[in-house]
Amino acid sequence: MAADVARNLDLLVLALALPVFIAVGAPIAGYLAAGGAWVAGRVGKAFADRRRAEALGAANRTAALGLTAAAMLGRLWILAAAILIVGLAGDREAGLAAALLAAALVTAHLLGEGVAHLQEGGAQR
Repeated sequence: MAADVARNLDLLVLALALPVFIAVGAPIAGYLAAGGAWVAGRVGKAFADRRRAEALGAANRTAALGLTAAAMLGRLWILAAAILIVGLAGDREAGLAAALLAAALVTAHLLGEGVAHLQEGGAQR
């Protein structure tokens, strides 16, 4: 249970960021761009995780590794593209806000994954 909460720490940060954006008057376009890209990346990762499990079940470790790498790089590109697009199409402040939110989300994700891994005793998922 606690591992599941830790794994979703990034979504908690995303939810808490909206009132912060509103309170400090940050561009909501930055929130929508980074938040939307983050959610799209999580959906892609969930899809890749299911496919990876199938590949591992079929003893195809190369395909599983390829899916993991593609999901990781895909999330990075989606997030970077969203930051760039909102920064160029909107204004520089929106791009900066999106980049700061993205940094917070990546940090929360890595922290949550690490804590979940430790709570599970370092066992393979």
